[in-house]
Amino acid sequence: MPTFRSGDAQLSYEVAGNGPDVVLLHPFPLNRHFWDSVTPQLSTRYRVTLPDLRAHGDSELGEGPVTMQKLADDLSRLCSQERISKAFFVGVSIGGYLLFEFWRRYREQVAALVLANTRPGAETSEGKADRLRLADRVLHEGTAGFLGEMLSNRRIVSRTTRTNRPDIVDAALMMMQCMSADDIAGVQRGMAERPDSVATLGTINVPTLLIAGEEDSIPLSEFELMRQQIPGSRLQVISQAGHYAALERPAEFGALLRTFLDGRLRR
Repeated sequence: MPTFRSGDAQLSYEVAGNGPDVVLLHPFPLNRHFWDSVTPQLSTRYRVTLPDLRAHGDSELGEGPVTMQKLADDLSRLCSQERISKAFFVGVSIGGYLLFEFWRRYREQVAALVLANTRPGAETSEGKADRLRLADRVLHEGTAGFLGEMLSNRRIVSRTTRTNRPDIVDAALMMMQCMSADDIAGVQRGMAERPDSVATLGTINVPTLLIAGEEDSIPLSEFELMRQQIPGSRLQVISQAGHYAALERPAEFGALLRTFLDGRLRR
């Protein structure tokens, strides 16, 4: 598995297929295997790059909080490593947060965006305090309690997935368990400080697809805000899916991606 150095961390990634570049960015606290059932739908026509974000999977934490600025710089260095001059970028949850920052810093590298199960706003004061408390808690108590609570959240994975596909819940837990207490604390502290990106929405002038889960933990109003503010963007909602829609409903998610990406190539 290839790696590269970004500042104070060694980061891991995989590449599959050949063709125009697509970069897939997973949610917290999972890793590149989040995309295992989606990648084969894309790699027949595209070169798909799948990083483990800093502190996730096989990638190191480095020093201090995992800020969106660090993640955006990591992504730019990955593009340099793989000689990606321009790509289609797909980000889920924290993957979307970092893409707002990446757009502000490196928009010349962006051919199109897919923002899935994410929101543009900064953390609320209450949400920030919760994230900082969780960071302290996992450092004192370990990760098991926090991860169990995450998976018990009915909107992280949908009721249908929880009832009919317990294997998907188990797969998510296995990915989560790759993160140490330090990793989780570093990412929580970084997300607590993420900048507000609402003002950035109106500057996005590349084709943009928005994807929500019908039972997402993020309200549909957040996606409607993005749809209204990003010129020409389209919103798709996947039924019987929660916050991890691509893991829960990979065929539907992959079909939406493939249709969107293939449409960009035909123009």
